[in-house]
Amino acid sequence: MSALAHVPTSSGQPAAPPGARRGRSRLLPYLLLLPGAAWLLVFFVLPLLQLAAASLYDPSGSISTGYAMTWAFGNYPDALQQYWPQLARSFGYSAIALVLALLMGYPLAYGIAQKAGRWKNLLLVAVVAPMFTSFLVRTLAWKTILSDNGWVVGLLRDVHLLGADGRLLATPFAVVLGLTYNFLPFLVLPLYASLERLDPRLLEAASDLYASPLRAFQKVTLPLSMPGVIAGTLLFFIPATGDYINAELLGTPNEYMIGNVIDSAFLVRLDYPQGAALSFLLMAAILAIVFVYLRKAGTEEVL
Repeated sequence: MSALAHVPTSSGQPAAPPGARRGRSRLLPYLLLLPGAAWLLVFFVLPLLQLAAASLYDPSGSISTGYAMTWAFGNYPDALQQYWPQLARSFGYSAIALVLALLMGYPLAYGIAQKAGRWKNLLLVAVVAPMFTSFLVRTLAWKTILSDNGWVVGLLRDVHLLGADGRLLATPFAVVLGLTYNFLPFLVLPLYASLERLDPRLLEAASDLYASPLRAFQKVTLPLSMPGVIAGTLLFFIPATGDYINAELLGTPNEYMIGNVIDSAFLVRLDYPQGAALSFLLMAAILAIVFVYLRKAGTEEVL
């Protein structure tokens, strides 16, 4: 056996022992993971640890005098007590925008996946095309569309759906509309990927068994598309909750979300402990909601 292990190869070099080849094959997956793991360590784990440390700094410190690590866990209840309305508003706006996106995105994804035919690729490009433009530019476009002198407000006033002094800009409606529009592709694409795999023969079988179209949707289409629904709702809800651009440009301080408060804490008031504490409170709340949601919805084909 030892002689066979050292039989020369066609190049004249002795072949590697089987044990060495098996060792390299076991090591290869970890070597492939190494660049990604190093990237996450440098640009995610270490900044997260620094943010956690900043959330425990002495709140009486400042940029000029420096911050002392005093393990000030009181920063968390203080920040929550002061800014819980903005935190609740963030989740409320995001939840409303998510419902609106589902009502629009599910029929759109179904139509592209099952009914678009040769127009499928073109419609997919149309869904993704707005993302080729800056997020800021898209939001500013909505600011122009919803302005008091714009055609939308003028039309609504003409049909008496808005009063003479009625407006859309600088209202919760504008913020929710901006969230819905800007994050809609994140919902549609996973839905499309799930619905595109749906076998039409299953719907034909449901019809042969005298199921109505509504019944077939409830028992066949919706359950089979749930992995896409779950993935899409998470991809929509998580960034929408932490967003601050839409509230900044389409709302007023009365519509500010928790992202606006965090932005102000870090860049305007230079209150790093409070900004870091609010960031961790937001992350903790999102993780708790996602955990409960995945437990209730099921994760067999998602995770």
